[in-house]
Amino acid sequence: MKKASIAALAVLFALCACKEQSPELYTIRNASGMEVSITNYGGRIVSLLVPDREGVLRDVVLGFDDLKDYYPENNETDFGATIGRYANRIKNGLISIDGKEYQLPQNNYGHCLHGGTRGWQYQFYNAVEVSDNILKLERISPDGDQNFPGNVKAYVTFTVTDDNRIDIRYEATTDAPTFVNMTNHSYFNLSGEPATHSICDDELYINASAFTPVDDTFMTTGEIVPVEGTPFDFRVAKLIGKDIDADDEQVRNGHGYDHNWVLDTAGDDTVVAAELYCPASGIDLKVYTDEPGIQVYAGNFLDGTVKGKGGVVYGHRTAICLETQKYPDSPNKPQWPSALLRPGETYTSHCVFAFGTK
Repeated sequence: MKKASIAALAVLFALCACKEQSPELYTIRNASGMEVSITNYGGRIVSLLVPDREGVLRDVVLGFDDLKDYYPENNETDFGATIGRYANRIKNGLISIDGKEYQLPQNNYGHCLHGGTRGWQYQFYNAVEVSDNILKLERISPDGDQNFPGNVKAYVTFTVTDDNRIDIRYEATTDAPTFVNMTNHSYFNLSGEPATHSICDDELYINASAFTPVDDTFMTTGEIVPVEGTPFDFRVAKLIGKDIDADDEQVRNGHGYDHNWVLDTAGDDTVVAAELYCPASGIDLKVYTDEPGIQVYAGNFLDGTVKGKGGVVYGHRTAICLETQKYPDSPNKPQWPSALLRPGETYTSHCVFAFGTK
């Protein structure tokens, strides 16, 4: 009871601290006109302006005009967020470290999703470096934050480069063994017009020969299955909508695409992991990472109940997320790349969103 109380107090303190802080907006840009606005609340990318094939700047991510609309009492979304401590799902919210079990929040079909009920997307980061093209944010996560062990100091650094890339680097340290798996949860619509454009009309390439199947609670089964002959084969670019409603058990379990692909890049962040292309705008997005997996979520649960920037209603499949990561539930699947972080070690992760036109 004593330890549970300490954890509860830590969470209460974090929530109170959030209320005492105010959301701030930082804008970084390059000489070409690419511009990224990021808030310290949840480390969220609020807007991302990139040129289309005609040179017109388009905002290619979903979000809100008012920063307080990101607060969970107003909208429970992950739009643009820096996710932590653990991106994606952990089965039954249970982890075990050195023989000791920890019960995490069960906020999604009985599992822990994106760090728990109040993961880092609902907490404040501190800006520690700001320049014309760089923003570095720091998150101090106390022991017991969402019942995860260890005091964790984490950083995320956003850099806008002159060749229209947003380079995202994560790092973290801890004073006790814990799990860390950070990612960015931007919802991309490369047309810049989510009111009228479905991502089903865009083309997707994924550099992966296999994926990790899920059950009907979106939890990975522990299998790694070849994509060949399935709707999950994107080794040659194809329209997202081509097979998204196929008569396939995994498509049904994911309500479309909401799965982790096992990348063939072998941790080489100079090799394209995924590529998204919007014929309507001509905007092309290449994803690079040193992580072993990428979660592709095709906006299956966007249902028209959320109003975003400019009062636009975000309907079904009006955006896609490309989340670089360790595989889901890796703390409970020792055969997969580990997300365990111990004192004296430094967690690092690298992701690049590189924009161009065709």
